[in-house]
Amino acid sequence: MHLAAVVGGIGANRKNPGSYFYDNAIMGIELIEQCRQFNVKKVVVVGTICAYPKFARIPFAEDQLWEGYPEETNAPYGLAKKMLLVQAQAYRQQYGLNAIYLLPVNLYGPGDNFDPVSSHVIPALIRKVVEAQQQGRSEITVWGSGKASREFLFVEDAAEGIALATDCYNSGEPVNLGSSQEITITELTELICELVDFRGRICWDPSKPDGQPRRCLDTVRARECFGFQSRTALRAGLLETINWYRKSIAAHSERAA
Repeated sequence: MHLAAVVGGIGANRKNPGSYFYDNAIMGIELIEQCRQFNVKKVVVVGTICAYPKFARIPFAEDQLWEGYPEETNAPYGLAKKMLLVQAQAYRQQYGLNAIYLLPVNLYGPGDNFDPVSSHVIPALIRKVVEAQQQGRSEITVWGSGKASREFLFVEDAAEGIALATDCYNSGEPVNLGSSQEITITELTELICELVDFRGRICWDPSKPDGQPRRCLDTVRARECFGFQSRTALRAGLLETINWYRKSIAAHSERAA
């Protein structure tokens, strides 16, 4: 299973487009090639939602992957990962390598990366809101307009989907893994504030990019081909993630003391 990646949020992608392209392309290309050379029976490649065109039709279906260029801020990363789909399909055709390709939507959950420089939207917002509450601040500032939408998949659901595909799926066609729960960044931020019990004001910074306008997946193929359907509601997953983060920073404070 190839799950390794060099990843980050919009800011990290804008800062590191070259290294994100090279690192993600080369590690996947070499891994798949070595699997071929050593006759590995099956290769599971985990791609990215960033591979889809910027203005893909909602919900994103797998047959739309080649209908346009990805959103510019994360295109190098998304295209590097999409090249692994090309390689997997080419190696299946020429060498008979059983390589499957999965497209998970934005993931989140306990153990996520909460670094303010490189984190994705959910851990970044959780950290921002928790710190604001702890410090008694009256407002937070969030990137963008808040109008963009996203879909999120809880980490345990993602693991289940990958395991099911590994056991049961053997086709060269890519497969989406998602929850089909679309939410705007405004709604997401308000929900995190509610769960953290932060009652301050949310200030939007439109000088920062929104990223892709909308993200929502068609998950029919995963359900029909290997019986995957997400089980964790966003509210429940966020609460578990917030509680994990609070325990993590409390434990860190105790060690520092």
